[in-house]
This record gives sequence, C-alpha cells and structure tokens, in this order.
Amino acid sequence: MNSLPADLRWRVPLALIVIGLSCWYTFPFEKRINLGLDLQGGMHLVLKVDTTQVPTEARNTDVTAVALEVIRNRVDQFGVREPLIQRQGTDHILVQLPGVTDRERALKLIGKTALLKFQLVSESQRLLERALDDDVPKGYELVEDEDGTPLLLEDEGTLTGAILADAWVDAGDFGLPEVSFRLNREGAKAFGRLTGSHINRRLAIVLDGKVQSAPVVQSRITDAGRISGRFTREEAHDLAIVLRAGALPAPIIIEEERTVGPTLGKDSIRAGLLATGVGAALIVVFMLAYYHLAGVIAVTALTLNLLLIMGGLGYFQATLTLPGIAGMILTLGMAVDANVLIYERMREELKSGRPLSLAIAAGYEKALSAIVDSNLTTLIAAFFLYWFGTGPIRGFATTLGIGITASMFTAIFVTRIVFDVLLGWGQLKQLRMLQLIRGTQIDFIKQRRFCYALSFLVIAIGIGAFLMRGDDRYGIDFTGGLLQEYRFSSATTTEQIRVTLAKVGLKDTVIQQFGSPTEWLIRTSDDTDGEIQQTVSRTREAILSDYDQAAPELVRLERVGPTVGAILRQKAWLAIAWSMVGILLYVAIRFKHFDFGMAGVIALVHDVVVAVGSLCVLGRQIDLVVVAALMTIAGFSINDTIVIYDRVRENLRLHRKLSLTDAINLSVNETLGRTLLTSLTVIFEVLALYFFGGEVLKDFSLCLLIGFISGVYSTVYIASALVITWRRFFQPRQA
Repeated sequence: MNSLPADLRWRVPLALIVIGLSCWYTFPFEKRINLGLDLQGGMHLVLKVDTTQVPTEARNTDVTAVALEVIRNRVDQFGVREPLIQRQGTDHILVQLPGVTDRERALKLIGKTALLKFQLVSESQRLLERALDDDVPKGYELVEDEDGTPLLLEDEGTLTGAILADAWVDAGDFGLPEVSFRLNREGAKAFGRLTGSHINRRLAIVLDGKVQSAPVVQSRITDAGRISGRFTREEAHDLAIVLRAGALPAPIIIEEERTVGPTLGKDSIRAGLLATGVGAALIVVFMLAYYHLAGVIAVTALTLNLLLIMGGLGYFQATLTLPGIAGMILTLGMAVDANVLIYERMREELKSGRPLSLAIAAGYEKALSAIVDSNLTTLIAAFFLYWFGTGPIRGFATTLGIGITASMFTAIFVTRIVFDVLLGWGQLKQLRMLQLIRGTQIDFIKQRRFCYALSFLVIAIGIGAFLMRGDDRYGIDFTGGLLQEYRFSSATTTEQIRVTLAKVGLKDTVIQQFGSPTEWLIRTSDDTDGEIQQTVSRTREAILSDYDQAAPELVRLERVGPTVGAILRQKAWLAIAWSMVGILLYVAIRFKHFDFGMAGVIALVHDVVVAVGSLCVLGRQIDLVVVAALMTIAGFSINDTIVIYDRVRENLRLHRKLSLTDAINLSVNETLGRTLLTSLTVIFEVLALYFFGGEVLKDFSLCLLIGFISGVYSTVYIASALVITWRRFFQPRQA
C-alpha cells in the first residue's frame, strides 16, 4: 500500500477548518442567511432629500444626515425587523423594509415631513377678506381647516414640534383616537407664554401645512396637549411616531421603489429551489454517468461548493436574492468546468502511458493555469457588476464572486486530497471515463470567412432591432415609470383589463400577460410623485371594483424616476465597458500578446451583442437583471476562450515548428470535448432556470441561453481565428 503524501498533514486540516467555518456561518440557516426582499417580501426605497427647499442659512448642518436619523427613528419605532437604512452619495438615502407590504402606510410614515406648528388664528375679518382676494398680508398664511373653512394664521409667535418631548395615542371624545403630547422643559415655557397671553384666542395645530384642529385657548398650558382629527387608529399611531421622531429637515422625494408581496416572495423561493434541484440533478447524473468514480468526487466537491457559498454569504452578512440563487445555480454549472479540465487532462496523460498517480498529478498541474485564468476573468466581470449594480444585482454579483472562489478551492484543493487519499490507501487502481468526442481533426481556421459573414449578418439584424425599438427596448429600470403586477384567482384577458383601466382614465398603459393568464403586468410612464400615487390608487380601485370575485392581489410594484433610470442605464453600460477593459488588459498581460487579448474581447463582445440583439428581435426588454446575464455571458465566453489560448501557448512551446494556424487548429481540436461538455452542463442549468425558475428570471435565463450557445460558437470559430486575422493585417511577418 502506498504511503500518504506528507503534505496531507496540512491540507486535510485546512480543508476541515474551511468546511467547519462554512457550516458555522450557514446554520441555523434562518439566522445566518439574510433573504432579499424579492424572496421574503418587503419594500426597497431610494429617497432623495430635496435640499433646495432648505433655507440657505440652515444648510450649514448636514441635512441628509439629519434626515437619515429621523427616518431611522421612525422605522425603529414602527417595529420593522432588521431594516436597512443607509446613506448613498450626498443627498440620497437607501431604505429596505423586510416584511413590510402596506406600502401606502410605510410611504406616509417615511415620507411625511411632519412639520408641526402651533399658530394663532387671526381675528381680523378685514385681513381675512383681503387674503381671500389673493392679497395675503405679510406675516400671515391663508389655510383651510378640516371642514374647508378659510383661516388666516399669524406667523408671529409660531412654535414648532421641537417643543414636544413625547407623543402617544389616546381615546378622545366618543372613543375616537387622538394624539396626546407632552412638552419638554423649554417647550413648556414657550407654550405657557403663548397660551397664557392669548386666552380666548383660537390656536391652530398645523401638520405639514394642513390644519388638524383649531381649538380656543381656555387657559395657560405648560405641560401637555392633544391633537384631535379624523384619524383611524393606525393613522394616530403613525402620527405619534413621526412626532416623537421629529420633523424631516427637508422634503423627501421617492426616486425608486420596489415592493414585493409575501406571496410572490414564497413563490420565488419555491421556484428558485426547484430550479436549483433540477439543475443540480442534471449535473449529478451527467458527471456520474460520464466520469464514474471521478464523477462521484466531482459531485462531492460541488456539494461542498454549495456549502461554501452559503457560508460565504453568512460570513459577509450578504443578502441572498432571487438573482443570487440564479448566480448560485450558474456557479455550480461553471464549477464543473474546472473538474472537466482536470479530468480531460488526466485522460490525455493516461493515453500517453503515464502511471495513474503521475497522470492525476499532471492533470492538476497542467489544468491549473487555465482554471485560474478563466475564473479570474469571470471575477473581473463580477467585480464591476457589484461596483455599478444595486439591490438584487449586487446579490447576484456577490454570490457569483463567492461561488467562483469556492469552486477553485474545491476543484483544485479538495478533490486533489480525495484522489491522494484513495491512492495512498490503495483503493484507486484505474480511472474509467466515457469519451463521446474523440480526436477530431477539423480545420476551424479554414471556416473563418464564412463564420465572419454569418456573425456579421446576425449582429446586423440584432443592431437593427435594437435601434428600431427605441426606448421600448429598455425596462423601467432604465427608462423610469411604474410597473404593477396583479394576480387573480381566475383567468382574464388584455382587453378586459384595458376596459377596466379606461374607466378611471388610464388609457395609455402597457398591459402584458406575465406567465399564466391569471398574472398581469400593468406599466405606465408617469414620472411625478403625485401622478404615480394617483395611478396606483386608481388602478387598485378599478381592479377591485371589476374583479372582486377574482380576489385580485398586488404582488409586486416597481417605480423608478426618470433621473434614476438614466443613471442606472449609464451605470449598466459602464459596468459592461469596464469589464471589457479589465478582461482585455488581464488577457493581454497574461499571454504577453495584445492580439490575444483583443481577439478574446472582440469574441465576448460578439456574444454580448448577439444576446442583446436577439432579445430585441424577440420583443424582450433590457433591465438590470438582463445586464447581470450579459456580464455572466462575458465571463463565460472569455473563460472558454482562455482555455484554448492556454493550450495554444502550451503547444507552441512543445511544438516549436508548428505555425500559429496549425497550433490553433490543434488546440481547438484538443479542447473541443471539454468545450462541449462544459457548455452542455451550464446550458442544462440555464434550461432548469428557464423552465422552473419562475417568470421573473425568464428573460435572464433566455439571455444566458442565447449567449452561452453563441459563446460556444465564438470560442471555436471566432476567438482563435481573429488572432490569425489580426496578425495578417497588423503583423504580417508573424502570421
């Protein structure tokens, strides 16, 4: 029996430590892993603090910081579990409220300025009449009380909500809810002076410019008071919260909102788990059938890979989103690539007559550079996607990055330990593997002109469709607008919904079936806060009125302001562009030839353009999730290309008399089996996403499917051929 390698003494403990830490940061799952709002339901808001409404003399303090603290206090008192409230830039605030689906109540709580004023009501009928004639005297303000009666309020002596120490809900007359308040020390003195010197005068209690009540001052007040009005108990409760938390220093503008109902969140989890299970099962069956014992070791590594991903999410306190689940599924598919690279190298070494132990060692050694290079380029794409992305897209990038790192560890480190242990125990005598694709001798370079023409035609059609669709090619992420998803208990039609919405003046809407005939998307292009609020209310009222028996449910709402949409679109293209630059520089430096880097980037641009153009031809829209798919395509495409480039470099070193053309043809043929096997496993995963991942990921998976198929084609016929073409044009002596 062979003795175990000495380096196992540190490799095995290290692997066990990593596995142990992954378990620690994964379980218990519900405490360690944060679910995104798209999985558990809740609200995602991007708020802009309108500092233009703040007087110049008051801008010396940080207005956004003050607003953030006020909002945090309100949310904390509202009782939201694990909210996320953080500053973005100079005047934006990100708010995430898990589990909150009563959007109107939440928006009022967060967005209400809550500027409370105590103002004396003028007793001059003459000044009131003058004000009613559109000539409001200086130092006065014309308002209406809750009954619509005009009141003229005096600015002099006005007190604000800063004098309050506490506020709470009480039962008022006839048991109706009202808000009681207690004054702080300074407030008691000021309120005592105001009320004591104006007994028998009316004192208006004004909240955000609206008179809540205007009682007559009966006596001097120095301790407490109450605000009565036509409140529901929830409204009184929320009013007490905002009064305790204090007024916002400036108005708040909602520039982005995404609300997901709990039902849709549960459906997304169910769909994500189903897609993961189906995709994983396909990979397991394939690896076991094709690689036998080596396949068992690879499947074990993939299982561990999944554990490491979850442990990484727990360690970094990252959020698992629906696109994140998609990233996890893709990572498992792409992780197979490293195992396939190693196993195919082992096959070659065994064919050359090497003993099993040396063949295994050579397989790992010779596959290492290709594995590292291909995964690092995908990490570059994930980095820029995270840098420029927001919300669920960052979740996708995080999962992808952790998954790639984990796959390198399991494929290179863990599986090698298993092989060494089996060899040392004498339990591994041979490696049996199927081989569907045997030594091909196809002249791929000879076909380059035909392939160039074919690619040019496909790209031209795609670009034409992209240009012809105009702004319709983009989803609301990039154009702004309002998207509502309604779910009914029974089927309906586009025309029926259109007639319903027309009754309330919503004629210019885009109505789209979303999956089944019971789920519908309603999209409008309203771009102002007031219009959007009215649109949501009118839509809900109309649908509830006409479809009451079908139990309509608003399961998702997304609204993006036009300014934010333009910024998101710019960031998306910047992420793609910077990824291309990063990959170009890495490949050029790694292979010491600019032409390799340029050819590889042109090939991945080819795949991205083909995917975008195909979506436009099929009438699909480009949004943030599709951009994540495009970045994945870029990483996958260059991944395949680098494997071939790595083999070209090796063959030129081994066969010095080979021309570059012959070396490329030889390399493509030698790696063809690996290219097709890896692509098939990833495509299996994408098909599982497409059929079982739910409608939200339909365009994402369709884009990936097109891009991956294009990636196989460009890897074999375009990327390597471009190196030859480049050198014949720019370096004729080397061609």
